[in-house]
Amino acid sequence: MEILFTAFVLGLMGSFHCVGMCGPIALSLPLRGNNFGQKLTGGLLYNLGRASTYGVMGAFFGLIGQSFHLLGFQQWISVIMGSLMIVSVLLPGMVRKRFKINPDFMVIPLRRAIQRLFKVRSYRGLFLIGLGNGLLPCGLVYLAIAGAIGAGSVSLGALFMVLFGLGTIPMMLLISLIGNIVTVPIRNKMNKLVPFIVVLIGVIFILRGLTLGIPYLSPPKEKLTPTSHIGNSPVKATDALKHPCCQPKKE
Repeated sequence: MEILFTAFVLGLMGSFHCVGMCGPIALSLPLRGNNFGQKLTGGLLYNLGRASTYGVMGAFFGLIGQSFHLLGFQQWISVIMGSLMIVSVLLPGMVRKRFKINPDFMVIPLRRAIQRLFKVRSYRGLFLIGLGNGLLPCGLVYLAIAGAIGAGSVSLGALFMVLFGLGTIPMMLLISLIGNIVTVPIRNKMNKLVPFIVVLIGVIFILRGLTLGIPYLSPPKEKLTPTSHIGNSPVKATDALKHPCCQPKKE
């Protein structure tokens, strides 16, 4: 559960980075109504839209992690994802050069679709803007995706990304309602803490994969080994294939 807590902290601290990336969208949201309650509802719907997109992404990438889990590679994938997080902080230039992606073919149509939604002053439109906003490229989201893969299951991957999204809501909601109240110097100081949070999460994933038997941080190997229940007897998923019902019939 400590991994889920760090997901929320990553979103909370990373939201100061989000101010620079998504702040212009949050500032110009077509919030409905003139009273505070209506604006608050609109702002929440926008942010819940983002968190929903993150959740779907988390489920998808959690499924990838679960596939490695079922193949018996959960330890390795956890260590690899944790290592990638640390490397992304220590050697950011190398990571950008090695994994340079040009997503303009996807981003431009998406931005145009979001712009059209700004003309629709409705709660539904605000939620859809949030859904689209969650798909925009963001380095912090990529790190959260690595965490979802390392989580090793669809449910944990989805929950990891949802909690990450929820962590970004307080700051983004304040921007929508009050404006950019956080000065650039304060934002820069808070952004300096983000790399430490990323490294912390990376270390937790590595410890989790090493299965050192440390309570809450590094569970024993048995806890990471997927099991399948045949009758009332739990067995490893790899051993389940040896059950008579899974063996080919002899001629």
